[in-house]
Amino acid sequence: MTTRGSAPISPWNPLAPLVLASTSTTRRQLLNDAGFAVECEGSGVDERALESQTNGLPPTELALALAKAKALAVAKRRPDRIVIGADQILSCEGEIFHKPQGLTDAERQIGRLSGRTHRLHSAVAVADGGVIVEGFVEEARLTMRELDRGAIRRYVEAAGAHRVTASVGGYQLEGLGIHLFARIEGDHSTILGLPLLPLLGRLRARGCLAF
Repeated sequence: MTTRGSAPISPWNPLAPLVLASTSTTRRQLLNDAGFAVECEGSGVDERALESQTNGLPPTELALALAKAKALAVAKRRPDRIVIGADQILSCEGEIFHKPQGLTDAERQIGRLSGRTHRLHSAVAVADGGVIVEGFVEEARLTMRELDRGAIRRYVEAAGAHRVTASVGGYQLEGLGIHLFARIEGDHSTILGLPLLPLLGRLRARGCLAF
């Protein structure tokens, strides 16, 4: 956010700040860096329970269903605000991966992704007036290097449990996780779980942005 004199200049037109239906520090930082004042509120959605009720939806549809559920859960409590929900699904050759439950699980997941190309399906839903008004999914393709067990263990230990359990697949690309990859195809914000350019386009079309 820039300033002219002492008055802050924001791209956000509505008087009340945008609400992010998430406690994700990464997604909040992406929005802050784009000049938004953001309020974060956890949705309370049980993602795994909802996934179990979707009868095997494809990853793209599952990510969007989860993003919509999160946005709607918060929007029902905040019907006077514009709310964004987001979700990210990692799929590799027909298998869906979730956040690892610990260091051992992270090692196992990275071992299964080693030498293979996986997809990150990043979904966003926008709610206004307590209802969903926008929903979309962007995709990135990431190819992991061939890694032996020793290299995987050294990475996991260096990154630490709090980082490898914070994202699907057991890595954070914005940190030490970058060392795991041979090729990356896709927008950086999509990889981080909040595709900014299409989101900004939709907010702009709704008259929410000043420029």
